[in-house]
Amino acid sequence: MTLSKNLTGRSGFLYGMVAMLPLCLSVIPWGILAGSMAVQSGLTFSQSLGMSAIIYAGAAQLVTLAMLMSGASLPVIVVSVFFLTAQHFLYGLTLRKPVSAFAARLRIPVGFLLTDELFALSASHKERHPLTPGFMIGAGLTFYLCWVLCSLAGIVMASSVPDLARFHLDFSIIATFASLVVPMINRPAVLAGVCSSLGLSMLFTALHFSGAIIIAGLSGMAVSLIIARMCGENE
Repeated sequence: MTLSKNLTGRSGFLYGMVAMLPLCLSVIPWGILAGSMAVQSGLTFSQSLGMSAIIYAGAAQLVTLAMLMSGASLPVIVVSVFFLTAQHFLYGLTLRKPVSAFAARLRIPVGFLLTDELFALSASHKERHPLTPGFMIGAGLTFYLCWVLCSLAGIVMASSVPDLARFHLDFSIIATFASLVVPMINRPAVLAGVCSSLGLSMLFTALHFSGAIIIAGLSGMAVSLIIARMCGENE
């Protein structure tokens, strides 16, 4: 039997856990930073831990905490976080075909556990093997538990190591995601889309455009689609 036929149930769950473990290394400094900032912003222990466990979005948490400390209003925070995390709509659309075959009771936890890392891992995996609920939940749950534990470590460390932000621990997540994306650039259309997204995101961010990342991402997808059709590439 092939590997893809074996990736069901418990075997798929365990395979997902193992596949996600290397990516968990990147979340250690990121989670510590988020937990520390939560305490420094004035949240209690339970509030800080609950934020990581319920919101489960590193960038959104850090932006929310920074805006809370600056005195921003709730509507401004909600709108900012919405645009910051809007890439999950793209993730959902990209994975819609394989995930739509899952039972509803499995699609819901997959949706909650969907992060940049789980999306990148799943997108890479589905090029070789069919995605299964066990694989996605095993990988996503592993990363979730690592995130919560690292956030807990940051909460505990907040009192002994103040201002962890000065160490720029958040860079680890950028480096890790870049290492996931680069191997997936295997066609001219993909290369064109990535370069377009990168260039436009830098330009729009410098010009302080609202939703710069989302606009750049959609533009990159459009460029990639156009190039693929011009070159006659298959999906």
